[in-house]
Amino acid sequence: METVMQWVRTSWTGQSRGGPEAARRNAAPTAFLLPPGSPPLVHEVRMHEADGFRPRSLTHESTPGSRTDTGVLLQEAGHLLRVQLVATPFGMPRRRRRPPALRLARGQWLRWQINYRFAHAHDGAWTYRLDTLNIAHGPAPADLFLGTPTLRVSELAALR
Repeated sequence: METVMQWVRTSWTGQSRGGPEAARRNAAPTAFLLPPGSPPLVHEVRMHEADGFRPRSLTHESTPGSRTDTGVLLQEAGHLLRVQLVATPFGMPRRRRRPPALRLARGQWLRWQINYRFAHAHDGAWTYRLDTLNIAHGPAPADLFLGTPTLRVSELAALR
């Protein structure tokens, strides 16, 4: 499977919901240059409020979707790649209706975004997260995800 996947996950607390901190959070990118490597490749970038939204990345040279914690289901059928983002069962709001899986032809790429609100058990405080999945079917130049996606899915919800 010649797939390149980039997860960009940004997390914050109520402190970054308004004012200057929200502006810093909103300025966090949803795509990055890909590190050197050839498909299959998984590039994870995480940004946290506690670190000033500084990107920290990790790369796995493994088949995307082969690890249980990737948050995406992939299935190759002929020349198409079927992609379905898996929403975490722990986040709010609950999404009763989800977009269907999408199929990517070779050379196409998809940006799928979803956001969550989480309650911490020990103090009931809220934390928030924006997940952006950038995924390409076939080889990808380093700057591919900085451009305009072939397909886009938004599951962004109001996070009270």
